[in-house]
Amino acid sequence: MPPHVKLFIPGPTEVRPDVLELMARPMISHRSSEAAALQRSIATQAAAVMFTKHPVLLSSSSGTGLMEGGIRNGVERRALSLVCGAFTERWHRIALDCGKEADKLEVPWGRAIDPAEVDRALATGRYDAVTVAHNETSTGVANPIAAIAEVMRKYSDVLFMVDTVSSLGGLPLKVDALGIDLCLASVQKALALPPGFSLCSVSPRLMERSRRAKGKGFYFDFVRMLDKAEKDQPLTTPSLPHMFALERQLAHILEEGMERRWERHHRMATMVRQWVLDRFALFADAAHASDTVTCVRNSRGIEVARLVDALRREGMLISNGYGDIKEKTFRIAHLGELTPDDVTGLLAAIDRHLEHPA
Repeated sequence: MPPHVKLFIPGPTEVRPDVLELMARPMISHRSSEAAALQRSIATQAAAVMFTKHPVLLSSSSGTGLMEGGIRNGVERRALSLVCGAFTERWHRIALDCGKEADKLEVPWGRAIDPAEVDRALATGRYDAVTVAHNETSTGVANPIAAIAEVMRKYSDVLFMVDTVSSLGGLPLKVDALGIDLCLASVQKALALPPGFSLCSVSPRLMERSRRAKGKGFYFDFVRMLDKAEKDQPLTTPSLPHMFALERQLAHILEEGMERRWERHHRMATMVRQWVLDRFALFADAAHASDTVTCVRNSRGIEVARLVDALRREGMLISNGYGDIKEKTFRIAHLGELTPDDVTGLLAAIDRHLEHPA
């Protein structure tokens, strides 16, 4: 086994040893009563983490799969894609690739979506669905989801679909209070599991739309998925190792308590942001800087790839910038099971490299 490199990247992230060990459990029949009890337990705990009474669907896919599912099940006429970075852009591209009509409401990378602009766009009556990321992983921007939700309440015929891939389990989020119709997340970020699994909550409004939808395919047909989920069954053969691990990790999350977990993430983010402001600059608008990932503007013109390699040799890993902002930025994730002590150690290591580049 190679030496352990502690991950401070926006996913995959660190996994608790007892959770990781469960992925090596012997297999069971996915149609057994034991598997049904496992699925029921996961869905119940996940709903508590999401603060929802809506059904929770499980998917042996990345979050991108459920993004496509949201488009295929939820868009009848035209989607409004709120774009502020690479992953909100991806959801727009998925809509077009699925043959749906979609328009972008776009802001420059590093800025958050303006709820007033959303209101103006929806007032045209052109749209029946909105897609947005709560937390844009590529830029370290946390969109003002509560303010956007207030706008959405004015438009009862428009579905509110939210990517919480890098926020669920790390940022304050209450699905039902926000009126979210589709809340989707992968497990490899703030939920702190290995990648390859995702989950979503689905509202009655979304399911009504899904029952009318044509051309949904099979794998991400929410009606089929929900029909099975109501019997505590998966639609297709699931990743049982992920389910064993997810049940235990959700129990850990709920034992910590959501308020305490959110506060821990905020504490780590505050530490990183202060460090960044003393040495570099934030890429994200400071008023909307994320509590799960900080995107650092490379204001000193350092060789980011060299920094990444130096830290890896010390047993820690951060991320270069994403896409067009590679080398212009780098990202430090502070999410999942990381602690303020972990963050202190990382920042000290970066300081050593800045003082004495390898």
